[in-house]
Amino acid sequence: MDGDISDKDIKDWKNFLEKNEKLPNKDLEKKQDKLYITKSIDLHGFTLDEANKKVESFITDSFHQKVSKVIIVTGKGLHSQNDKDPYISKKFGILKNSVPHYIKNNPSLMTKIKSITNAEIEDGGSGAFYVFLKKKL
Repeated sequence: MDGDISDKDIKDWKNFLEKNEKLPNKDLEKKQDKLYITKSIDLHGFTLDEANKKVESFITDSFHQKVSKVIIVTGKGLHSQNDKDPYISKKFGILKNSVPHYIKNNPSLMTKIKSITNAEIEDGGSGAFYVFLKKKL
């Protein structure tokens, strides 16, 4: 390029200035996060067996309803009574640890799941997790 501005560019620039047209500032626009069809379930108060059955049916139903993101709230286990029973493992008696373990070891559920990740603080933080479901074909 020789640095000269063409007559057409000058004409276009003058037309733009005369119209007093505003262009959106793309730097100020907030980028939209990917939108998900989301459902959630709260497992507070459930026994481990009840929670696992509930989660299995909830994930299966959500998959068939074309939900893409499931929030599973287990709680942090702070009020668990398992520490009073010496025959129950404190770590795996808590829904927070046991429910994700159950899901990952259930081949039927894993065929429907894209990924499992930790929840953001607004969705329960360490007392919850996300299950991203595959698209139903």
